[in-house]
Amino acid sequence: MRIGVVAPANRLLPETAESAIALARARFGDRAEIVFHPQCFLSSGHFAGDDDARAAAFLAFANDPTFDVLWMARGGYGSGRIAERVIAGLTGAAKSKSYLGYSDCGFLLAGLYRAGYRVAHAPVPADILRKGGDEAVARTLSYLLDGARDAIDPSVDGKTKTAAFNVIVLNNIVGTPLEPDLAGHVLMLEEVSEYLYALDRALQHLTLNPNIRRVAGIRLGRVSKVPDNDPPFEQTPEQIAQHWCAQSGIAYLGRADIGHDAGNKVVPFGLI
Repeated sequence: MRIGVVAPANRLLPETAESAIALARARFGDRAEIVFHPQCFLSSGHFAGDDDARAAAFLAFANDPTFDVLWMARGGYGSGRIAERVIAGLTGAAKSKSYLGYSDCGFLLAGLYRAGYRVAHAPVPADILRKGGDEAVARTLSYLLDGARDAIDPSVDGKTKTAAFNVIVLNNIVGTPLEPDLAGHVLMLEEVSEYLYALDRALQHLTLNPNIRRVAGIRLGRVSKVPDNDPPFEQTPEQIAQHWCAQSGIAYLGRADIGHDAGNKVVPFGLI
């Protein structure tokens, strides 16, 4: 399997790419060839190259028929800035690929899924830097190469459609041309580095959205690195999610095994 990697948001260090390639070789031999686009290592302020460079790299690999998969190198911020132009520029060769990422890359996952492409919320090469990150990267590769069931969130049953997003990212997608139809999906949500009042505000907005109110239910992943509220917010992330589900008539289905950590599981969009 030939896997192309691009960085639609923040840059990747060359040594991180080398570590991911070495892990793939050690765990999977010649079954996975990982190719990092040179754009991954560019630096333009906050981004891995300017918008034009990031969009061009994405389209170059997505439209290249020699790649089976397009894997997003990392999140951060920036993929939403190029999502519309990237999706408009895809050609026939792009349709046969799978697209994987999470966090800020949810902008692209959403737009691609809306347009009928195969996508999954999944660990990315940059996760190798986390404690236990080798297993995160290997999880995505096991999913791609072997369809490994233990790589996928255990609640995914193949009978109900699923989708997964970062809360704040999805909050910024709804109401835009990138928003996919999530009717009948189990929607899994996770968050990192946000105040609890910001999580509350975002979940209120999401659950007011008519499209989100048509989901089969919501599962809450991990909410990590939460800054202290002053005064304390006095509700846990799960209580916040339960509150807004109850207010909006959406079923709260419990927890999901996703988050900004090495334990992040794969969630295919749609049906597996």
